[in-house]
Amino acid sequence: MSTRIYDCLKAIGDKIIENKDFLTDLDREIGDADHGVNMARGFQSVIEKVSQDDPDIGACLKKTGMTLLSTVGGASGPLYGTAYMEAGKVLMGKETLSSEDLRLALEAAIAGIQKRGKAEKGEKTMLDSLIPAYEVYCDKIANGASTIEALDAACVAANEGIEYTKTIAATKGRASYLGDRSIGHQDPGATSLTFTLETIRDFIKG
Repeated sequence: MSTRIYDCLKAIGDKIIENKDFLTDLDREIGDADHGVNMARGFQSVIEKVSQDDPDIGACLKKTGMTLLSTVGGASGPLYGTAYMEAGKVLMGKETLSSEDLRLALEAAIAGIQKRGKAEKGEKTMLDSLIPAYEVYCDKIANGASTIEALDAACVAANEGIEYTKTIAATKGRASYLGDRSIGHQDPGATSLTFTLETIRDFIKG
């Protein structure tokens, strides 16, 4: 599948910026009330700094990660920055994406987040959306589904992951200070991650 990586990154940024207040409101319940604001600022910088003409998907993802790392505050900057940089490493030099390329990028992003955040699924983080989405994507591709079909299923799993975060107590980050009081609230990171996956799917569809 071919894609213009800058246009895809801009679509992700536009989605995050559009939902800035919603993400911040979610974070106000269990965090520092800055997730949406920080992510919007980070992606505004991405839109400004990533080359519109560079077709190298990996290089643009690496630049995105470095930009997020330097402009997004709190835990989100290091985690999202690492995810994009690690995905960029496995896609360096590529101008088109196969289903397998996308799988490798998701795998690398997960590994990067886990290493940087010392987190696993079930701790009320973005991994509660990303890991189920990745697992479903892999299963669908292995069983002959198209990339779009696999991404559709992955987005469903990611949204189910958001719902799952409402049922568990946070054990990572600022939300962990609330303990059981964090139950009933959805994780902002899992939400922005799901927006990201949905935007990638919609971009590829379009």
